[in-house]
Parts: sequence; C-alpha cells; structure tokens
Amino acid sequence: MQSEATSIQKYLKELPENRQLAIATIRDLVLKNLPDGYVETMNWGMISYEIPLETYPDTYNGKPLFYVAIASQKNNMAIYMHSVYVSEKQTNILLEAFKKMNVKPNMGKSCIRFTKLEKIPLDTIGKLVAMTSVNDYIKQYEKVKKKK
Repeated sequence: MQSEATSIQKYLKELPENRQLAIATIRDLVLKNLPDGYVETMNWGMISYEIPLETYPDTYNGKPLFYVAIASQKNNMAIYMHSVYVSEKQTNILLEAFKKMNVKPNMGKSCIRFTKLEKIPLDTIGKLVAMTSVNDYIKQYEKVKKKK
C-alpha cells in the first residue's frame, strides 16, 4: 500500500488517527537518532531516510541510497532498516531486545512489522538508527555491491 503523498505532512494526514500517532512517534525517534548526512524525504510511497545522490551517486538503480523508512501498510506498520539487514551484529541486537520484551518479532528481510508501538523495542531501534554513519553505510553497501 504505497502512498501518493508528496510531503510527510500529507502522508501523516492521510493515515487513520491511531496510525498517525504511531508513525509520528517512530519518525521523531528516527530524527532524534539519525546521523548527519542522511536526509528525510518521501520516496517509494513512504517516509524515507536516505543518502542523497549528491553525496553518493553510484547506486545500482540511480536512486538515493535508502537507509531507513517508515510505512503504514494495509495490515500493519513497518520500519525498514537496511543496516540491520546487512549486519549480523545489529540483527542480534534487535532480536535480543525483542526477547527481553518477551515479544515475538514480526520481521522480513529488512522490515520490522508492528501493529502497536508496545510491540517493538523503540529504544533499541533508536540506537540501531544511530549506529551507522553515512560513510559506514556506503562502505557496507559497496561491500555487498561487489559480491554481485
């Protein structure tokens, strides 16, 4: 379920009221912890945090390098965290946080799906967002890109 909204404010306004608060809370968490150099934008129908092409133009698809995104889907909300997907250390940190909460994670390759904020480890997500600088993320990306 992709949004056609052209701004984050429009995106938030089109969400049901209960999801507006949840998505806004996650957005505030990401912004509070986002390392310098990433930019917030609407891309791929969701709120996206990415490395602008001016900083790193050598992407596989000619689009900005995506780091984190937040979306409201049909049956849930999701946080997409590519650095967690490519880092075993970060994956383990996230899984341990879910274990401490006694919550079974609902995760895909790079997404963490949730229906309520109480079902995800917000503090850990903030720490994970803060863990990867733009330069480190580019290095991770290039390492994976060379394998292909």
